[in-house]
Amino acid sequence: MTAKEVDVLLVGGGVMSATLGMLLKQLDPKMTITLVERLDHVAHESTDGWNNAGTGHAGYCELNYTPESDDGNITISRALSINANFEVTLQFWSYLVEQQILPTPSKFINPTAHQSFVWGEKDVAFLRKRQQLLSAHHLFADMQYSEDPQQLAEWMPLVMQQRATDQPIAATRVEYGSDVDFGSLTRNMIRHLTTLDNFELQLSHSVKALRKNGDGYWHVTVRDEQSGEDKVFKARFVFLGAGGGALPLLQKSRIEESQGYGGFPVSGQWLVCKKPEIVEQHHSKVYGKAAVGAPPMSVPHLDTRIINGQPALLFGPFAGFTTKFLKKGSVLDLFTSVKPNNLAPMMAVGRDNMDLTRYLISESLQSHSNRVASLRNFFPDAREEDWTLQNAGMRVQIIKKDAKGHGKLEFGTEIVAAKDGTLAALLGASPGASTAVQAMIDVLERCFGDRMSSPEWQKRMKELVPSYGQSLVEDAELLKQVRERTLSTLQLRRS
Repeated sequence: MTAKEVDVLLVGGGVMSATLGMLLKQLDPKMTITLVERLDHVAHESTDGWNNAGTGHAGYCELNYTPESDDGNITISRALSINANFEVTLQFWSYLVEQQILPTPSKFINPTAHQSFVWGEKDVAFLRKRQQLLSAHHLFADMQYSEDPQQLAEWMPLVMQQRATDQPIAATRVEYGSDVDFGSLTRNMIRHLTTLDNFELQLSHSVKALRKNGDGYWHVTVRDEQSGEDKVFKARFVFLGAGGGALPLLQKSRIEESQGYGGFPVSGQWLVCKKPEIVEQHHSKVYGKAAVGAPPMSVPHLDTRIINGQPALLFGPFAGFTTKFLKKGSVLDLFTSVKPNNLAPMMAVGRDNMDLTRYLISESLQSHSNRVASLRNFFPDAREEDWTLQNAGMRVQIIKKDAKGHGKLEFGTEIVAAKDGTLAALLGASPGASTAVQAMIDVLERCFGDRMSSPEWQKRMKELVPSYGQSLVEDAELLKQVRERTLSTLQLRRS
C-alpha cells in the first residue's frame, strides 16, 4: 500500500487540532497538513457547543482554580496562569478576526459577565479573601465584590429573585467575561484551513494503527469508515488531539513517554432552559462552590449560553459515571485502556477514589426533581417544567504516577510529547479549550523547537500573539495594551 507523505497529521477534528493547524499554516503556509476525523463532521465531541460549558475560562469565577487549604490559605497561582493563558488565546483570535479569517466575533464569542456567588459565613469569608488576593494583581484588578443584596439583585436578578436574605451572601463580578461557542469557532477555523493549499480534511476516517519506522516517519493506518478501505499516511509529525480518544491512540504509539498514563472517564448533563421570558433575565455565568466530595469539574454554575446564535440558560454540570472515553465511544473504552504499564496507577486511583465513584453514580441516578432542587440554590423560582436535560460531552481525567510511583488523579490538561518531537498528544479536561492557543504553542516549542527559535518564526509569532515570549503575569503595562486590543476587537466590552 502506497503511503501518502505529509509534514503533519492531525488526529481529531476538535478545537486543539484546529488551533494547531491554524498556527502552523500561519507560520509556514507551504506545510502539508492532513486532518483526520472519525465522525462525518468536525467539532462534534467535546468541542461542540452543548458538550462543554462554553466558559472562556479566565479564573474570574471558577472557585476551584483558587483552592483553600485546611489552615485557610488561598492559592491564586493557578488562576493567574489560566487568566494569562486565556489572554494568549484572545490575542490569536483577535488576529484571526482582524485578518477576516474568523467571522464577526458574535458568531463565536459574546460578552458575558463572570460572577461567583456563595452563601453562609464560611464561604462568604472565603470569597471576600479570594477577591482581596486576586484584585491586588493587575490581571484581576477589575474584579468587584459585594455582600449587599440590592447590589447583587442588579448583578444577577434571576439568582436573587425571591431569595431569603436571612443568611450572609456575597458575589464577585468581572464585567468582560465571555461565553464561547467552541463548536462554531472550530468549524470556522477548519473551514478556512480547507481553502488553503496543502491542507486536506478527511472525515469519517479513524486511526487504526501508528508506528514509528526506521526512516524517522510515523506510518499511520487510517480506515475510511464509509468505504471500509485502509490508507496509510507517512507523517513527519503526528498530533493526537482527539479529546477522550487521545489516550488510546497515545497508547498505540508506544512512545516511552506514554508509559503509566491512564484515564478516568466522567460523563455530564446539563439542565437547559430556552424560554425567552426566563433567558432574557440572566446575562452572566454564575459559579458557586462544589459540593463536598464532588470533583472539581462539577462546580455548579448557571450560565448564559449562545450556541449557533440561539440564547439559552444552562445549569450544571451533573456528573455521572461512565466507561466511555467519547460520547460516541464504546463502553469498553476504559477496560481496553488498562495496560501492564498503567495497571498499578489505575488500581491505586480506583482504590483511593471510591467516594468519587459513588458520588458519580449517585449523580447519574438523580431524578429531575432533585436536579431542579439543586438549581434552586441559584434560581429560587425555577420550575421543573421549564427545564430539560441535555447530555454533555465526556471528560477523561488523567491518571499518572506520582513522585512515589503511586497513582494520582489529575484534573487539568497535559501535553505528552515524544522526546524526539515527532509526536504529541493532549490529555485531560478543564480549562482545555480556553487555553488551546497556549497549549498548542507549547506543542510547537517542544516539537518544532529549531523552527520556533528561528528569527522568521519568532517574528511571525509576535504578529500572531503580541505578548509571545513575555509574561502577562509579571508585566502590567503589557497586559493593559493586550487587553485593550482584545476587548475591542472581540467586542467584549458592553456599550
